[in-house]
Amino acid sequence: MTDWLAARMPMPAPGLAGWLRVIWRGGALAVVIYGGFGLLLLLRLVERPLYGPVRPVTPLITVAVCRLAVRLLGLRWRVRGQPVQGAAAMVANHAGWLDIFTLNAVQPVYFVAKSEVAGWAGIGVLARATGTVFITRRGTEALAQQKVLEQRLHAGHRLLFFPEGTSTDSLRVLPFKPTLFAAFCAPGLREAMQVQPVSVVYHAPQGQDARFYGWWGDMEFAPHLLQVLAHPGGSADVTLHPPVAVSAFADRKALAAACDAVIRQGHAAGLDGDVR
Repeated sequence: MTDWLAARMPMPAPGLAGWLRVIWRGGALAVVIYGGFGLLLLLRLVERPLYGPVRPVTPLITVAVCRLAVRLLGLRWRVRGQPVQGAAAMVANHAGWLDIFTLNAVQPVYFVAKSEVAGWAGIGVLARATGTVFITRRGTEALAQQKVLEQRLHAGHRLLFFPEGTSTDSLRVLPFKPTLFAAFCAPGLREAMQVQPVSVVYHAPQGQDARFYGWWGDMEFAPHLLQVLAHPGGSADVTLHPPVAVSAFADRKALAAACDAVIRQGHAAGLDGDVR
């Protein structure tokens, strides 16, 4: 196990002011998330029979909920660059569960997540309702999963991948795995498809561990959420880099390497303060 993965982040108990923040923010967050979830389900009952897999309305609810959630979590949220238009997907570095809110607040997207997420208490239900694509790590299902991804892309869904394959302490970008990039290279998609690299950088609240917003290894969700709610906010910088044409690359490995390089450079610049 590498040093960063084994390292633990201290999580002291919140003081009085921290607990007051937890009560206020946590209560408001629950109302926003589950109120939006209820509205989404009601609208989906009408949207699905009219539009099938296409979702022209409900993703806008998800965006609104995530923008409110980012504020309630105390994050000053900044976006640079323009979202890609047309047939496209997005790939980003992955610091943890906060990415769900931070990236969904930018524009309507559908996450591609590991199958275990579907079984997580609370989060799994929300993920399924918002159209998350769940994949397994078994090689025997790779072809079937690629077809599902292709179908979603053909339906106009803006899929968002985390090519690192796992979350980090937010201070690093792991090497990208090229497997999921194969869906972009499929016949019928390759010539028209674009991929937009996205760098996400978190800055911890003043006086806190620089890894404050990272969620990695065997860290539990509830204690980490408690810490985020209890402290005055930090910030999140999202940089939307210029999209790249899939047809410009020989294969998925070359495409993955190019996106890796762009995101890694953007992440390093963000940590150095160049985009703050």
